[in-house]
Amino acid sequence: MRIRILHSIHDISASDWNALEMRGQPFLRHEFLAALEDTGCACSATGWTPHHLVVNDNARLCAAMPLYVKAHSFGEFVFDFSWAEAYAQAGLNYYPKLVSAIPFTPATGPRILSSPHADTASKAQLIHAVIDLTHDHQLSSTHMLYADDMTRDCVFSRQDDQWLPRTSCDFHWFNRDYTRMDDFLEAFRADKRKKARRERRRVVEQGISFRTLHGAELTRELCEVVFSFSEHTFHEHGHEHYLNADFFFRVAQALPSQIMIKLAEYHGQPVAAAIFFRSDDTLYGRYWGSAANFHSLHFETCYYQGIEYCIEQGLKKFEPGTQGEHKIARGFEPTLTHSLHYVRDERFRAALKPYLQRERAAVDRYAHAMREHVPFHRTDGQ
Repeated sequence: MRIRILHSIHDISASDWNALEMRGQPFLRHEFLAALEDTGCACSATGWTPHHLVVNDNARLCAAMPLYVKAHSFGEFVFDFSWAEAYAQAGLNYYPKLVSAIPFTPATGPRILSSPHADTASKAQLIHAVIDLTHDHQLSSTHMLYADDMTRDCVFSRQDDQWLPRTSCDFHWFNRDYTRMDDFLEAFRADKRKKARRERRRVVEQGISFRTLHGAELTRELCEVVFSFSEHTFHEHGHEHYLNADFFFRVAQALPSQIMIKLAEYHGQPVAAAIFFRSDDTLYGRYWGSAANFHSLHFETCYYQGIEYCIEQGLKKFEPGTQGEHKIARGFEPTLTHSLHYVRDERFRAALKPYLQRERAAVDRYAHAMREHVPFHRTDGQ
């Protein structure tokens, strides 16, 4: 077997990469990663230098890992700024580091991709290779963010205690075989259901209507309008947007069935939009923006419209993004997410291990406390 580093996703054919097992997730597809590179969103200039690892058995691709050399910790959503500060206080460099994740995308998924014919050895070699890379290039660490169960099982099946597990808490929605939106709201306690319906009614009473648009319906001009809403909202909060309109247009062209826009219109004029991606069974909420202030418009566009879409399409889960306790009242539930961290310096690794154990206990307590506030009947949704 041979390990190879791809300094661009274009160093491998789309057909070979997309033949790997991705659990249907759009963010891992060659087209998505290529759009990030080609539009300048994920490149050396933005601190996301592609460094994807692949394992070949002769000419056959066996396994791969989406991987980037990072010059900072922005756009990851698993926060390690305090780790970087501790390194600095010790006179050491935390950056650059390696990150296996989808840039700017906090969505759980596989970080070790394998072909149907791959064996355990090829996956183990990939894990070993990323550790070697960390040492060979004198990098501080490697991080697999938002890793799914299969990735974690693959790492820990090697009984390798060099990798440190970390847990976070986000809020996800689960489809319990609802056939219509009213079925979902009927699962709420009476007071919570009344508030949710009032919230939705306020949006309608303000003259807001919605259109659902998929990739094939998104022109470049419409992508620019949708992105302008999101960019405006970013700027209102004092941030620069990670992405650009060209990125969304390219993804819409390349993956038309896996991008969806909820466009809010006021008397026929677009005023807000939420951008979603989807797999066969999951909806992913990504970005939202508005050009004007309307009561409850954010909750309707980003959450209720997404939930309604999931019910209509028979999707099983909705991941609306990171954090946000306000999601609980709209039917989202505390859900643990996971990451894996390899720290080259043994002293820091030893110090982080008990810290992460304490953090895990605190996250578990937080998730348990948040579950007490879900709006469902006490015998449902617990």
